[in-house]
Amino acid sequence: MMELNSLRQFLVVARLEHLSRAADELRVAQPSLSRTIARLESELGAPLFDRSGRLRLNDAGRLFRDHVDRALGELEAGRRAVAATASGGAGTVRLASETFLTLTGPLAAYKRAHPAVEIQLHWSPAEDMARRLRAQDVDLCVTSQPIHAAGLESARLFEEAVGVAMRLDHPLAGRASVSVDDLADQPFITARKGHWIRRLLDRLFAARDQAPRIVCESDEPSAIAELIGAGLGIGLVPAFALRGAPPGAAPGGVAWLPVDSPDCRRTVTLHWSADGHLPTAARLMRATITGWDWSPGA
Repeated sequence: MMELNSLRQFLVVARLEHLSRAADELRVAQPSLSRTIARLESELGAPLFDRSGRLRLNDAGRLFRDHVDRALGELEAGRRAVAATASGGAGTVRLASETFLTLTGPLAAYKRAHPAVEIQLHWSPAEDMARRLRAQDVDLCVTSQPIHAAGLESARLFEEAVGVAMRLDHPLAGRASVSVDDLADQPFITARKGHWIRRLLDRLFAARDQAPRIVCESDEPSAIAELIGAGLGIGLVPAFALRGAPPGAAPGGVAWLPVDSPDCRRTVTLHWSADGHLPTAARLMRATITGWDWSPGA
């Protein structure tokens, strides 16, 4: 009989495709985790991983992972439905995003309108969001580039330019705009791999068979802004961050220049599972976000 804990452990191994990292995340001994996976494979009568070289999920493993995702998702949905009933229907809404700066307005409005609802926020890279939605691990996801995956529904919130920020005394700061070629030898301060702004930076340079010169990677947006302001490098900044700042300026008194590339943009999109049954709290959150006035002057 398969145990729920074994299935949850399998999902972590399937996501990381690495036993020692999965054991660290789960805080269990690696030999114990190996035995758990072996028992599952014995019960199923088929291997779930390709072990020639690096551990890889095989076709049977991917099929089983999708079923386990849905099964555990349904159990979690049931638990939340009972909890919402017991608490008088207030419930919880779980929102994943690549950045929460964009969402502070609608989140504050939602909390004022529904103070009894618990809001859980999860940072997540875009590549994990489709799986998390299908597994009902989260209710809603906001991405800075659309997710193209089966089983999801979406609503486009807004599209905007992404420019480059630099100190006011930088040699490029006086220009009306810059090209990617102008930025080829510049030191970049950016986010770690997986963050949307890092993926955009890598794509812009890869299209020219180049790579950006990265001098600092950080998970802290405020630290990135401070380091750019200190003159340690330049960085991509979405136009949304300029709201309330003087024309042509970014927070911290640095210059912000458009990039002469039609690809240097982001499209902010809300996603949810087409197969899931959104709780009332999540449906209200979806209505708040899609009904928000995202225009620059709002």
